[in-house]
Amino acid sequence: MAPRRTPLYDAHVRHGGKLVEFAGWELPVQYKGVIDEHRAVREAAGLFDVSHMGEVFFEGEGALEACNELVTNDLRSIGDGQALYAGLLNERGGFVDDVICYRFSPTKILVCTNASNAEKDFEWMKSHAKAGPVVRDAGADFAQLALQGPKAIGILQKLTSADLQAIAFFRFAEIEVDGKPVIAARTGYTGEDGFEIFCRPGDATDLWEAILAAGKDEGLMPAGLGARDSLRTESKLALYGNDIDDEHTPLEASLGWIVKLDKPGFIGKEALVRQKADGVKRKLIGFELTERGIPRHGYPILSNGQPVGVVTSGTMSPTLQKPIGIGYVPPELASEGSTFEVEIRGKPVAARVVKTPFYKRPA
Repeated sequence: MAPRRTPLYDAHVRHGGKLVEFAGWELPVQYKGVIDEHRAVREAAGLFDVSHMGEVFFEGEGALEACNELVTNDLRSIGDGQALYAGLLNERGGFVDDVICYRFSPTKILVCTNASNAEKDFEWMKSHAKAGPVVRDAGADFAQLALQGPKAIGILQKLTSADLQAIAFFRFAEIEVDGKPVIAARTGYTGEDGFEIFCRPGDATDLWEAILAAGKDEGLMPAGLGARDSLRTESKLALYGNDIDDEHTPLEASLGWIVKLDKPGFIGKEALVRQKADGVKRKLIGFELTERGIPRHGYPILSNGQPVGVVTSGTMSPTLQKPIGIGYVPPELASEGSTFEVEIRGKPVAARVVKTPFYKRPA
């Protein structure tokens, strides 16, 4: 089956995007180059097409309660206009997906899912949600743009009369940008400040061009999947299918903070209660290589010559100028300063566990 195209496909071609297939979509892996785009986001701003992400609405009486029974975090702990990072879990406590929930009101919740899981997540939520509220696939209703970087707010502010500084981190508002209605959420997947902008598909190209024009003199660049991946790796933000999946739990993935075991039952809770009592057998950590090489997804992690874990993500960090990686190791190797080897093309390469995120934006 041919890959799907976002409403911004023609804009990507026009701006010289190198297109690849990702999660069933044709998307730009880069424009000018991954390193340049990565640095632009760290130093100025980058604009990403994230229209491939999935969107599901819970609407009507009991929407908040129905959604809250499916996610690990507690939607009752936030107010209207706030967002919440959470997991959808199977009965074993493994990830069905990691999602962001946007609370418009107790009768309207938007769940943003990963592109690779969009259809699966919708069917899963629909089949597991209690009767009452409508669970609706809204993927066709939206395109999504992500404007990220230290200059992102200033660039976007040129196009709206709304006070963007009033929208705090992990909050959102329905505003107009360049005269078009959008949902502007102060969220992102890069470790930088910025906004993720939900818009009508027919408005996406005009908004894309307007934002690029507004940031032309500020160092703004269009950015692709390559920079998105290196940015999120430096920030140790999990990628579904790499760092988390249906066989790994939030407790193993160092995401215990998105689990509220004191709230009423959610799918996977019993498995997590048992795992917390018994202790985890593996832990997701960040490491850097202390010898030459680049760690990649799937490379074995060795201790005393024996395989004990696996690399889930890795790259040569453009910001830190060193090879960094994320992976699962036994708890006894998970503390900062612990050492092991990563097998790269049959050769063991020394590595040590470091504090994460590898990169944290200046306060």
